[in-house]
Amino acid sequence: MDADQFPPLVLLTAVGLLILMYNHLELLEEVENHMGRGRGRRRWWVSPVNRGRERQGFYHNLITETQLADYEDFFLMFQFEFLHNLLQVDLERQSTNMREALPPRLRLVLTLMYLVEGGTTQSLHDEFRVGKSSTHLIIGETCKAIWLRLQPIFLPVPFGEDLKRMAEEFLERWQLPNCFGAVDRRHMRIKAPPLSGSQYFNYKGFFSIVLLAVVDAQYRFTFVVVGQYGSMSDGGVWSNSELSQALENGELEVPPDRPLPGDPNNVPFPYFIVGDEAFPLKKYRMRPYPGRMQGNLPDVQRIFNYRLSRARRVSENAFGILAIRWQVLNSSLVCSAEKAEDIIKALVCLHNFLLTNEHAGYMNPNHLEVESADGQIQQGAWRTRATQEYFNRLGRVGANRAFSIVTGMRNHLAEYLESDIGAEQAPWQFERTFRGAQVRLPQ
Repeated sequence: MDADQFPPLVLLTAVGLLILMYNHLELLEEVENHMGRGRGRRRWWVSPVNRGRERQGFYHNLITETQLADYEDFFLMFQFEFLHNLLQVDLERQSTNMREALPPRLRLVLTLMYLVEGGTTQSLHDEFRVGKSSTHLIIGETCKAIWLRLQPIFLPVPFGEDLKRMAEEFLERWQLPNCFGAVDRRHMRIKAPPLSGSQYFNYKGFFSIVLLAVVDAQYRFTFVVVGQYGSMSDGGVWSNSELSQALENGELEVPPDRPLPGDPNNVPFPYFIVGDEAFPLKKYRMRPYPGRMQGNLPDVQRIFNYRLSRARRVSENAFGILAIRWQVLNSSLVCSAEKAEDIIKALVCLHNFLLTNEHAGYMNPNHLEVESADGQIQQGAWRTRATQEYFNRLGRVGANRAFSIVTGMRNHLAEYLESDIGAEQAPWQFERTFRGAQVRLPQ
């Protein structure tokens, strides 16, 4: 059939289809070339700048030299070999024909340097000669491994006899009977998660997740709940926590009530934790008597508040040690909320782990907030460091109603602490409560 037999419309359509097919093939070629330079086809498996890792990388030079020449300077503090042996299985990766896997020791050192010194993944990339995406991945995987392996050893859920032992330590060190911990919480600053709206935006004006924790008499964390939205109220943070639900439902296996030591009335009193005014008064949790002007409170309530404040200082110091020792908390965690949660949980485990090693030098007495002989509070170093800008308390106090039976329990404890028996536990309480304006001195 001759070309002049085709209608003009058919010829135009055929030419248009040929042009579209040609343009489409050109577009495919352009996309293929672009992917060769981007995330698709790799230009190389190991970037040229990272190929000199063993000659110029931070780990293969300074860290290895430190390990051989001055072991105590870096590795003893972390009991590095113990950590490495514990995490090695989780951190090992399979080498391929394309590239050799990074050793577990390098992964652990890189993560510890990030947690201790802070900085950015860019700086770690430059120092260790590890790819930026690999650095992000290593930190996340190592923090998960730290929580997985250390939590059952250094942060197990205490039950029964464990809580009784913790209460005995509180009585010995902080002179508060039947108390097995101090509860507190902090806003942990994070980068605004994408498409999260105001979920993580707290009333202080920044994005955060909440760390809720109970601390024992020796500044160790015993319960932690991490990851609740920064926008939640104090009451919501507590009521939505697994710890609150376990205590409310009797799932924590708290020891049976027992009389306070030396109580002549022999009234059974429950084991409890202490918290500040932001937490509601419960059978299992004591909080101070309200009143901004402590001088207007009755003497018995002022003494009660003083004794509780001494016990609550362990949680403030524990959070302070955490903030001053781990410089990654000096600024917002620039990662997803899920990864920030993994980092915080790893820090809590490392905190407990290092506190068990007396020779690690982890807890410096200057870091602690202590009470002087004249009753003055000497601020810990953590209150004056830049971490205070990051490590914010949940300061907003909402209204809450306490049942009369719980109020009666608090009154009973207050009268006990003010009595001669309670005064024997802390003979200085009158002097330090009234600070020279002594209303009632012990006989």
